[in-house]
Amino acid sequence: MLFPKRTKYSKYCKGRCSRGCEPDGTKLGFGRYGIKSCGAGRLSYRAIEAARRAMSGQFRRNGKIWVRVFADLPITSKPTEVRMGRGKGNPTGWIARVSTGQILFEMDGVSLSNARQAATLAAHKLCLSTKFVQWS
Repeated sequence: MLFPKRTKYSKYCKGRCSRGCEPDGTKLGFGRYGIKSCGAGRLSYRAIEAARRAMSGQFRRNGKIWVRVFADLPITSKPTEVRMGRGKGNPTGWIARVSTGQILFEMDGVSLSNARQAATLAAHKLCLSTKFVQWS
C-alpha cells in the first residue's frame, strides 16, 4: 500500500462532513469499467488495499487496475486505559475522504462479466455503498 512520504502536519483535524458531489473524479478517465461511490464517507488504507487485492485476484494477472483514491489523511488514537488530557494521540493509520459519485477504482483489459464480478468482490471490502459503471 502506498503511504504519503511526508505531510505538512503529522496530525490533522477531522474536518466537516461533505455530503455534496464534487465534479472532479466522477467520470471514468483510464479504464472501460469502474466502481463509483454512492455516498460520502471515509475509506481506510486497509479497505482500499483489500479491495484492490480482491480485484487483482479475480483477474488472475490479466487486465489493469487503477486506484483513484489515495489515503493521505492520518488518523490518530490514544492507547487504551489512558487518562483524559495530555494532548492528541499518535497517528495510527491513514484514510481517504470520498465524496458522492467519486470513482474509486477503474479496470480495463477484461470482459464485462469478469469486471462485474471483481467489482462485487471489491464492494464487499469497502464500507461505502458503491455501484458498477461502464464507459459509454
